[in-house]
Amino acid sequence: MTPRPESSGSRPKGTAGEKIPEQPTAAQQKSAAKKTAVPKQAAAKKAAPAKATAKKAAAAKTTVGKTVAKKAATKKAAAEKTAVEQSAAGTATAKKTAAKKTAAKKSAAKKATTVKATAAKTTAVKAAASKSAASKSTAAETVAGKAATAKSPAAKSPAAKTTAKKAPAKKAGTAERAAATTTAAEAAAKKATPAKATAKKAAAKKTATAASTVAKSPAKKTTAGRAPAGEAVAKKTTVKKAPARKAAARKAPAGQAPAGDAGSAQFVPPGMEVAVSPAVDAVDRERLLAGTHHAPHSVLGAHPVPGGIAFRAFRPYALSVTVVSGELRAELHNDGEGFFSGLLPLREVPAYRLVVEYEGTVLETEDAYRFLPTLGDLDLHLIGEGRHEELWTALGAHPMTHEGVTGTRFAVWAPNARGVRVTGTFNFWDGTGHVMRSLGSSGVWELFLPDVGEGELYKFEITRPDGSKTQRADPMARRTEVPPATSSVITSSEYEWDDAEWLARRAEAPAHEAPFSVYEIHLPSWRPGLTYRQLAEQLPGYVKNLGFTHVELMPVAEHPFGGSWGYQVTGFYAPTARLGTPDDFRYLVDSLHRAGIGVLMDWVPAHFPRDDWALAEFDGRPLYEHEDPLRAAHPDWGTLEFDFGRNEVRNFLVANAVYWCEEFHIDGLRVDAVASMLYLDYSREPGQWTPNEHGGRENLDAVAFLQEMNATVYRRVPGVVTIAEESTAWDGVTRATHHKGPSGFGGLGFGLKWNMGWMHDSLQYMSHEPVYRKYHHGEMTFSMVYAYSENYVLPISHDEVVHGKRSLVSKMPGDWWQQRAGVRSYLGFMWAHPGKQLLFMGQEFAQGAEWSEAHGPDWWLLDPGYGAEPDHRGVRDLVRDLNTVYRATPALWRLDTDPAGFEWVVGDAADDNVLAFLRLDPEGVPVLAVSNFAPVTRQDYRLGVPDDVPAWHEALNTDAARYGGSDVINPDPVKPEPQSWHGRPASIRLTLPPLATVWLRPA
Repeated sequence: MTPRPESSGSRPKGTAGEKIPEQPTAAQQKSAAKKTAVPKQAAAKKAAPAKATAKKAAAAKTTVGKTVAKKAATKKAAAEKTAVEQSAAGTATAKKTAAKKTAAKKSAAKKATTVKATAAKTTAVKAAASKSAASKSTAAETVAGKAATAKSPAAKSPAAKTTAKKAPAKKAGTAERAAATTTAAEAAAKKATPAKATAKKAAAKKTATAASTVAKSPAKKTTAGRAPAGEAVAKKTTVKKAPARKAAARKAPAGQAPAGDAGSAQFVPPGMEVAVSPAVDAVDRERLLAGTHHAPHSVLGAHPVPGGIAFRAFRPYALSVTVVSGELRAELHNDGEGFFSGLLPLREVPAYRLVVEYEGTVLETEDAYRFLPTLGDLDLHLIGEGRHEELWTALGAHPMTHEGVTGTRFAVWAPNARGVRVTGTFNFWDGTGHVMRSLGSSGVWELFLPDVGEGELYKFEITRPDGSKTQRADPMARRTEVPPATSSVITSSEYEWDDAEWLARRAEAPAHEAPFSVYEIHLPSWRPGLTYRQLAEQLPGYVKNLGFTHVELMPVAEHPFGGSWGYQVTGFYAPTARLGTPDDFRYLVDSLHRAGIGVLMDWVPAHFPRDDWALAEFDGRPLYEHEDPLRAAHPDWGTLEFDFGRNEVRNFLVANAVYWCEEFHIDGLRVDAVASMLYLDYSREPGQWTPNEHGGRENLDAVAFLQEMNATVYRRVPGVVTIAEESTAWDGVTRATHHKGPSGFGGLGFGLKWNMGWMHDSLQYMSHEPVYRKYHHGEMTFSMVYAYSENYVLPISHDEVVHGKRSLVSKMPGDWWQQRAGVRSYLGFMWAHPGKQLLFMGQEFAQGAEWSEAHGPDWWLLDPGYGAEPDHRGVRDLVRDLNTVYRATPALWRLDTDPAGFEWVVGDAADDNVLAFLRLDPEGVPVLAVSNFAPVTRQDYRLGVPDDVPAWHEALNTDAARYGGSDVINPDPVKPEPQSWHGRPASIRLTLPPLATVWLRPA
């Protein structure tokens, strides 16, 4: 960080490394003013031994700088006089007496004929630039002109060091030739102090003199070396009032600010300090032009320097730049290539603005390089530690008010970059003039741009370590352009939530002990063409009518390729712009909450695409991805895996999980592709992976990341749930992170896990012809062997109804009636099985075609004009009733993760294709679920039951006529018989419908 230098006493601090000369006391000024000038010959003689005199002065503890050297003043009058005499000994001339002033006027007028006149300016400055090794600050003089000056004590050293340097002056060929042939001392002697010429007199004559003095004081001139290439040596700074009409500037007393200056800064009395060159030096200029400057604020903006306050601006394509402070106006010198500089004789940096003139327009704005950093040490420390849980508030683009000025703060993490610039619509996609600063070792680059606000597009232009450049979207962008456009968009939320009641209620019970029935949806294709807000008018009502407790949104984060369904994310912090703005998405979530529906979201921290405008080699080297190519490349999807072992990357992802839950009130995250994260050898052959430090195949970095993510989300956002899509037998996916299992690892800390094994086995069973199902009976019962090893969700997800796998109803064998009956019986079995339920859109009404993201569900199947509409509507009605009974029956969900909530009645009736089991609530109240997966009706089928239930009645029968079934039902309560069966003291006889599931509850 580069804080603005503060004032020290009556004089601002100089730049780093400068020796700060002391100001002459009043006695010294008075003594120097009384001294009469020596003749020209004497002055010329004194110039030669100037160097020796300077050394002597240094020995006497006189501070001497290469560009600034002043005698330190003491309080004693005798010492003051001696100091003045020693200082005057090295000068070319002092103030002339009244008798000598006439000659000085003639000398000044003679020289002025070679200098370009500054007309129509109330005050003008033409200062000879003196290249200073100690300071790169800008310098300009407020007093007029290139009039002949009396050499100040501070000019002593450079004058003595060389006698034949050029005295550069813009368009002053005669003066340059004279300087090349005349010693510095002779030139100083010839250029005597100008007489007191009033501004009015100078305007009347309109001579070629450099300018009239604003204050009654001698103008300074220092001999300067050759300026860097492309850099103007002679500087012109126009300083003037901002009157209502043009008027000749009045003379101000020496050392006072011009009349009407409303700024708090005061002018530095002329003659006290030697001004240095205000121009940006060659090295800084080159780095700024190339976009590789790490500290542009240390060069540009306003900085205290010897002689006043130096102003530097970098405004490519500008015709002029003027500093405005109160009624003070100062036009900076155009140094070429967009650089402008000048020096104002002020004691401290004032509040100021810049008036920038471009061809055809004039813009008044704040100077972006006058502001302190917008990020503090705590933010940078937390980022470096990988512990900034609200990272989105520190990085990215944030409209804000900083130091009383509105604008946008840009910040990006790019530790390998040689330089970073902001480019966007606000600078016509030319970031040359908007160079960011590096905030130390954090790797963060930051810039506050005034007058830039919401809706502007932007990217970061990054100079890679090899010098090449790349434009990148903001990894932390909270809004993006609509794909295929790739720019980030400045945004801030104004949304007011109305779901406080929902948020307060959702934490009453953990997800695994509450009803949890999920409708999975792909928003862009559920109703193609609808926006977030339009979806908010239809989706909540539809889902509520079907009785689902939650919706699960396939990835909402921005992704460039729609065919990826959102699983190849480039904008991890931005809802996809295809459907609207971030606040529009908030409105959709809010609407679902008000309808009593929770919102889950698929989250993809496993990998990201290789797009060259996104995260891949973001700053020219592997950054978000692992530096080992074998670890970085995902073998299945052609994407890149995150480097979970890097603090900042882990922080990026953990904060992202928190971001969606806190900023968008998401109720849970379904984490995609967890298995690919956990194993180093996932989809890799021997030799394509490197074992971990223990010689194993576990990705220890990924394990630590998942544990931290889960712990952080559960700690910060009560009531949320995290769900793992994990397809292996990893131990402890839903175990607490601090509880170690047999493998020696603590649990991953998820709340729920998709039961991929159950999904695969049960669908495999249902795909067999009924006559062969007896040979695969174990595929339906095996899930109960491990049902309580984790907290499971039973998913029929999008992955099972695409890419040739066929829709759910099309997986079923037989004719159309049998297919629909098979789906109904399967859903009844699924809703009764221990675990939560998830069903993908379109399957709730037995859509026959596979899902396509291009056109979505076949809603026309529910059109009353369609002949088979009752068949599809019947399946949807069944789903509604399943959810209704399920939510009202604690036995079906309260003990999903407790073995006490399940008892087999018969699990080995393979020849009959029959399964029967009891579900129990904590009070022991049972529900009997019976599934007949054979296409025949079974009369008086005996099942063992508890003897403490006086009667059973059907709570649900999937073969009911209203669902499209054959209506084989048990209409009357069924009473137990004292005949033991299936190891139970009582039994009942039921009529089992073909291809159906029946639920019975105590009557």
